[in-house]
Amino acid sequence: MAAKTGVRTSVRIVVAGDRGTGKSSLIAAAATESFPDSVPAVLPPTHLPADFYADGVPLTIIDSSSSTDNKSKLYEELKRADAVLLTYACDQPMTLSRLTSYWLNELRQLEVKAPVILVGCKLDLRDEHQQVSMEDIVAPIMKQFREIETCIECSAATLLQVPEVFYYAQRAVLHPTAPLFDLERQSLKPRCKNALRRIFTLCDRDMDGALSDEELNEFQVKCFNAPLQPAEIVGVKRIVQENLPSGVNDRGLTLPGFLFLHALFIEKGRLETTWAVLRKFGYDDDLNLSGDYLPVPSKQAPDQSMELSNEALDFLRGVFQLLDTDNDGALRPIELEELFSTAPESPWDEPPYKDSAEKTALGNLTLNGFLSRWALMTILDPPRSLANLIYIGYGGDPAKALHVTRRRLVDRKKQRTERNVFQCFVFGPKKAGKSALLNTLIRRPFSKNYSSTTEDGYVMTMLESAQGGQKTLILREIPEDGVQKFLSNEECLAGCDVAVFVYDSSNEDSWNRSRELLVEVARKGEVSGFGVPCIVIAAKDDLDTSPLAVQDSVRVCQGLGIEAPIPASSKSGDSSNVFNKILSAAEHPHANIPETERGRNRKRYHKLFNRSLIFVSVGAAVGVIGLAAFRAYAARKNTSN
Repeated sequence: MAAKTGVRTSVRIVVAGDRGTGKSSLIAAAATESFPDSVPAVLPPTHLPADFYADGVPLTIIDSSSSTDNKSKLYEELKRADAVLLTYACDQPMTLSRLTSYWLNELRQLEVKAPVILVGCKLDLRDEHQQVSMEDIVAPIMKQFREIETCIECSAATLLQVPEVFYYAQRAVLHPTAPLFDLERQSLKPRCKNALRRIFTLCDRDMDGALSDEELNEFQVKCFNAPLQPAEIVGVKRIVQENLPSGVNDRGLTLPGFLFLHALFIEKGRLETTWAVLRKFGYDDDLNLSGDYLPVPSKQAPDQSMELSNEALDFLRGVFQLLDTDNDGALRPIELEELFSTAPESPWDEPPYKDSAEKTALGNLTLNGFLSRWALMTILDPPRSLANLIYIGYGGDPAKALHVTRRRLVDRKKQRTERNVFQCFVFGPKKAGKSALLNTLIRRPFSKNYSSTTEDGYVMTMLESAQGGQKTLILREIPEDGVQKFLSNEECLAGCDVAVFVYDSSNEDSWNRSRELLVEVARKGEVSGFGVPCIVIAAKDDLDTSPLAVQDSVRVCQGLGIEAPIPASSKSGDSSNVFNKILSAAEHPHANIPETERGRNRKRYHKLFNRSLIFVSVGAAVGVIGLAAFRAYAARKNTSN
């Protein structure tokens, strides 16, 4: 079990294997440090105290039955395990074969993610004349089943290597090999390299590409609370230089040397050293920054959103300029790769970020596109955005890197907004021109090839606001087939600043479907309280328009109290007027909100109801005042008599 801080407070180990392989005897021998004369078929949970091993973490060991009657209970325990010990009997080769033919496959089917230790029990009973190379037997198994952390053989009868069994199990949980090291290639894994690269960069205070003796000592004290002696520093450098000449230069230990040292620690079985360093700098078991290092502000209402602070934006602009070595105003893929070389991986290699921002003709990312991607990541996944800011070197207060916007409901009441990032949802039937509209926003060339959209798509850019400054506009395409699922969420419109409805102006059926979507969304806004400004776009204006569609669309928009449809043609390429109107609608959150007939009736009813309440209240007040006046009059009359 891990506490919220990411530090383990206990380790739960499940021991499984065939009947008669020595599971219960192994557990009893570890707990009592003696060989039991007899043990029950299945032991109750056994606890090893925190001081049993140097790491100071208590162990709970769960014995298991091999009976088919208890299979469901065993499966439940395996899924809860932090580590699994699979036992075989050294004097029964068949039980070893069963690990590969049954047990390991069973763990995979159960999707058990815990590290596995193979444990050979009853080592004292193995035939002395039987020459066995454990490496020859186990190596192929470990190659086939990468979840196996290690293999160890022991004897409960002689207590040989019994404590080591559970030590290795605990170590596999507290200091796992899998996230750090590729055993087949004998090298650090990419995520581990990136984490260590970030740590090296943070410790290289003078930014000269090497850790001086002073910087090495500061690193040592930070991670291990003890400085290195001068002779120790010389010894470390000598080992690195003998194995990797580029690992040391006249300024100190280089990044390749730093990485080599950690690979060496791991190869020598000192994983706890590398894990101590990683955890001191905030990494969890998956080599992500743990939650304690990500003070993301919390939203109080669903119609709030998250934006980057001005300080964070200034930092990102500086990073962009630093990486743009050729000063062409755009970042090449290799420069972006360098940017995220200290992050677990690039957050922009997959949708919705990939291909969602403006690029040059050569496919390089502009500053506009760079900042827009950060804006989108901050809205969709604030913790990931903050984490990546820190990974790439943000040195400001993480708690002030993001800020929560005012509620959209308040913006509408005040008839103004302070937002800098606006999210627009784009609805419309198939072949209406939604994707083409999105592509136009980021200057992507028009394509005649049509492909139906099945997943939400995003594009974003920064536009000049008529009110001054730049604003980020995010367009999110909602596929027609996904609208009903989208609207089934009561808060689906809470994060929306403008809803856009696109229809093919040359096709009456396209308008009819778009009208249905407009009314559905308008009603959803009225019922949920998250009504949004709506804009209708008559796309494909370069084609012959349908007179009926044009006339009806104008009539419907007037009836709903919103602006008439805006003609647009993605094929012609210039849709700046459309996007400026969308931005203007977002900046005036109180206007252009559609009102359906049902909504008007509901509003009238509420007005009548509230008015009747006022009348009742006034009547009651008059009655109370009249009664009080009568009592006062009666009292005066009695006094005069």
